[in-house]
Amino acid sequence: MNNISTFIRKEFLHVFRDRKTLLMLFGLPIVQIILFGFALTNEIKNAKIVVCDYAKDAASQQIIEKLKASEQFEIQNTLLGHKQIEATFKEGQIKMAVVFPANFNNDLLHKNKAQVQLITDASDPNTATTISGYASQIIMDYRNELMLLQDLPYQINTEMRMIYNPELKAAVNFVPGVMSLILLLVCVLMTSVAIVKEKEMGTMEVLLVSPFNPFLVIVSKAVPYLAVSLINLTVILLLSVFVLGMPINGSVLLLYAVSTLFIITALSLGLLISNSTASQQAAMLISLMGMLVPSILFTGFMFPLENMPYPLQLVSHIIPAKWYYIIVKSIMVKGLGFSAIWKETLVLFGMTLLLLVVNIKKFKIRLT
Repeated sequence: MNNISTFIRKEFLHVFRDRKTLLMLFGLPIVQIILFGFALTNEIKNAKIVVCDYAKDAASQQIIEKLKASEQFEIQNTLLGHKQIEATFKEGQIKMAVVFPANFNNDLLHKNKAQVQLITDASDPNTATTISGYASQIIMDYRNELMLLQDLPYQINTEMRMIYNPELKAAVNFVPGVMSLILLLVCVLMTSVAIVKEKEMGTMEVLLVSPFNPFLVIVSKAVPYLAVSLINLTVILLLSVFVLGMPINGSVLLLYAVSTLFIITALSLGLLISNSTASQQAAMLISLMGMLVPSILFTGFMFPLENMPYPLQLVSHIIPAKWYYIIVKSIMVKGLGFSAIWKETLVLFGMTLLLLVVNIKKFKIRLT
């Protein structure tokens, strides 16, 4: 009995002395419950919308105030006309526009019925359906309040208009998200073992005595995987168009150019993992766990980023797949050009440069 208690005590001491084990035991569950608790929800909150109020009367203002008071919506501004609505949607900053026709209050009081138009960005059909339902419910609540006060059969019709994806095809949101997820995971996994494999196979000594510049070694490791990834991208696009019926409304050349930049970013990230780990198993584990969960949570195609607390929204900014997802939707679904995606492209370019610089420095340290 004493021997068993001694061994148990020894194991307890061993566990509590190992900080990595303690981090896995206590830190990981805490992080996961907080992260998944805030991120994994299909409820929409703080969706950015605009209002186009041609009526500017008491009834339209009361409904606008109810929309403002709701936690589901965040009104960005009030627009003057439909042309501004189209331009705002192209910027990708809003989810819905609410349009009040002229004489809205007059029609409601004298004809006992009026109409409100809800225009949503259906490139994400689930979000579009949900937020239009929220807005319709708020408008119906206002109508019910009027009926209680006046005891008249008021009717407010909501006209739904889904732009970019009027048929509400799931592939329109699914394909860009899967493209960003697959390309990131495959590229990172392929290159995460590239350098650490040299050390395990004993060929690192050859690189130590070679006259190659570290930058050329990094490039030579990435080029074959870049070619394979471009073929992979072509297969994904062909399947998306001819099997899933996904349109490519924008420039295919621009899509390939930006995809190449994203692939280089992912390959550089994989090389950084390979430069920082001691074994192939560790590199693959970090690549899979470190890329899969953040890409699913913080890209925005499965769970709305607006729902998350602001610190988690900041975390999403360092996920390359998020920016690529926005770019692919803008080109393939909305048919926009480089002028609409230059900011996201610049972010990916900056990430790529930073990763290449860090890779070269780490590789030089590893060679010495």
